[in-house]
Amino acid sequence: MSASARNPDSGAQHERVYRSLRRQIMHGEIPPGTALTLRGIAAQFALSMTPVREAARRLVAEGALTLSSSGRLASPELSDDRIEELSALRALLEPELAARALPRAYPALIDRLYAINATAEQMILRQDATGYIRSNLEFHRTLYLRAQAPAMLAMVETVWLQLGPTMRALYSSLTTFPKSGPQSSLRPGLRRPGHHRAIIAALKSADEAQLRTATKSDVTQGLRMLMV
Repeated sequence: MSASARNPDSGAQHERVYRSLRRQIMHGEIPPGTALTLRGIAAQFALSMTPVREAARRLVAEGALTLSSSGRLASPELSDDRIEELSALRALLEPELAARALPRAYPALIDRLYAINATAEQMILRQDATGYIRSNLEFHRTLYLRAQAPAMLAMVETVWLQLGPTMRALYSSLTTFPKSGPQSSLRPGLRRPGHHRAIIAALKSADEAQLRTATKSDVTQGLRMLMV
C-alpha cells in the first residue's frame, strides 16, 4: 500500500505538488537543465518529503524531469534527435485532434479562440515568453477538448510537458529587428505567428484540409527553429 493510500492527506498533497510542478514545467517557467532537489521542492511547498517524492516520481515517468544515476533531478535538456521526434509526434497527433474537433467548432468556441489568441498576441508585445507559451497551449487545448479524444490529448500533453523548458529557451533567445535602424539594433523578441488565425479561419469555413495544414504549420514552426 502506498503512502498516499494510507494517508489521504498525503495523497492530496502529492497531487498538489505534482499539478503545480507539471504546470510550471509545461509552461516553461523552469529553464532546461535546472537542478532540483526533493528537499528544495518540499521547502517550496512547506511539505514533508513523502508527497514530494511521489510527485517527482510521476514527473520523471512522464519525461518532465530527468533523474541521473546519482539521484539528481533536473528539467530536461533535449537533443536535436529528441526534438525531431517530439516534433513528429505533434505533427501527427495535433492535426488529427483539430480535425476531430471540427464538427463541434460552434461559434462560441471560435469566439473563445479569438480571445485566447488576442491574449497570446499581448504576450508577444510584452515579450513574455512564459505567458506566450501558456496562452498558446490554452489555445490548442481549448480546441482539442472538442475532439472528445482524451487518450490522444493526454499523449499530446505529455509531449508539451517534455518540450516546455526547451520552448522557453527558444522564445527567450529569439531576435527581432526593430521597425527602423541598423542590424546592430537586434534585440530579443518573440515573433507573431499567423497560424492561429489560419486555424480559426479554417474552423469558420469548415475546411478540414486547411485546418490540418494550419495546425501542422503552427505546431512545428518553433521546433524547426530549434533545429537550425
